[in-house]
Amino acid sequence: MIKQVSAVAMITFGFALAAPTVYADDAAPESSLEAKILENIKPVGQVNVGSAPAAAAAAAPAAAAAARSGKDIVTGTCVACHGTGVAGAPKLGDKAAWSPRASKGVDGLLKNAIHGLNAMPPRGTCADCSDDELKGAIEYMLKRAGL
Repeated sequence: MIKQVSAVAMITFGFALAAPTVYADDAAPESSLEAKILENIKPVGQVNVGSAPAAAAAAAPAAAAAARSGKDIVTGTCVACHGTGVAGAPKLGDKAAWSPRASKGVDGLLKNAIHGLNAMPPRGTCADCSDDELKGAIEYMLKRAGL
């Protein structure tokens, strides 16, 4: 009977020694697979805004854009429609077309330019124009029409 108990003890001891090796082999593929998955889904880049505060970064384009004159705005964007009269837009220099509109005054025309009117979208095609730039563009177009 002692031989049988010894044999069972030896077998149990053998399993106890072999178990970490068996389970370690099973764990390695999972951790390797997990590592591959993490490698595949890691971000490809990062956004770096540097040390400048967000408010300063936002103000820089606005400051650069503020230097545009009414003529710059008209020749850069407004001319797309007002140059040829697209969708009923009054053409540049057309006094007859601009006269009824000019009776609204610059502020009335500015309100239409900001909010859009008929086929003209809000701010025309100049989404980055400030109100002052739009006002300058309106004044320039009225001057070109001789008003």
